[in-house]
Amino acid sequence: MKKKMNITGIILLIWLIGSAPGAKARTIVDMAGRHVIVPEVIRSVYGSSPPATNLIYAVDPGRIAGLNFPLNGKDDRFLDSRLKDLPVAGGWFGQGRTPNMETLLSIRPDIVLVWRHTLSMKDKDMEAALKPLGVPLVFIVMDQLDDYPAVFRFMGHLLGDAERAEALALYAEQTLSRMKTLRDSIPEKDRVSVYYAENNDGLSTECTDSIHSELIPVCGGDNVHLCQAASTYGMQKISMEQVLLYNPQVIVTHALEFYRHVFSDKRWRGIRAVNDHRVYLIPRTPMNWFDRPPSFMRLLGARWLAHALYPRRYPFDQDEETRDFYSLFLNRPLSDQDLKDIFKP
Repeated sequence: MKKKMNITGIILLIWLIGSAPGAKARTIVDMAGRHVIVPEVIRSVYGSSPPATNLIYAVDPGRIAGLNFPLNGKDDRFLDSRLKDLPVAGGWFGQGRTPNMETLLSIRPDIVLVWRHTLSMKDKDMEAALKPLGVPLVFIVMDQLDDYPAVFRFMGHLLGDAERAEALALYAEQTLSRMKTLRDSIPEKDRVSVYYAENNDGLSTECTDSIHSELIPVCGGDNVHLCQAASTYGMQKISMEQVLLYNPQVIVTHALEFYRHVFSDKRWRGIRAVNDHRVYLIPRTPMNWFDRPPSFMRLLGARWLAHALYPRRYPFDQDEETRDFYSLFLNRPLSDQDLKDIFKP
């Protein structure tokens, strides 16, 4: 323990020596209303959690200072090649995870970007842990998909790339407008009931007010699991008997193992969604379109899900819209083979 403390102290000393006084700075108001002094030019940003890091990626992947977890390998070709060389610092997300402070010290970001979630109690813990580093903490708010136009524009101001951020914000506004138009056109009695199946057995899910299941009501669906989320993590376990009682019209899942076996599993045969072959595997390349982590990919995911729930009411040219989105948000043109890989089970 003593040796570890010494190493941390040495790295911190090097950091402080390398932080030359007199560097140009400016004061911003972050999305939590805090006045924060940040560098005039921000070149590197550490996201405290995957949603924050993904947001940085959408605006400028070249400014990501470190990753929250290792890349999975199979999706590398869809992501900026610079990410492969970044250190993995961890972060504050899911079941008590915290970053490796020595790694965080070594990467020396200009700022730390923190997703301030209304259900989270971690903000003060993060501030206390990061205070010795002397790095500005900038809070962003993106509890709901509706927050994305504002958070994109805030990032454009923060990073000095308003034109890029405006293009992303306009896409978000267009998507949100389309979803509202769809919802307004559907009578309450015609809304499709949806079960979000998580884990390999399909018996974990999310409450109606959870950020993890937000796309269901956004797209005009009814989440069958009526409850209030007790935490940001979610993954509430339920029984097979409860799913049978719900008898949803549609099931969505990102669990590949569950998807591969649900149509042959006798326990699930009595459910409408299975009988009608309305079980949909959520695209997950290079990031999940629906959840885990909730990110800007949900803007495309909303269009995909709206079509899955209401194919006649909401037309969706899957290939064309996916190409357009990946080109804009990921700066990644897609080949025909890429499209097949994105949508294959």
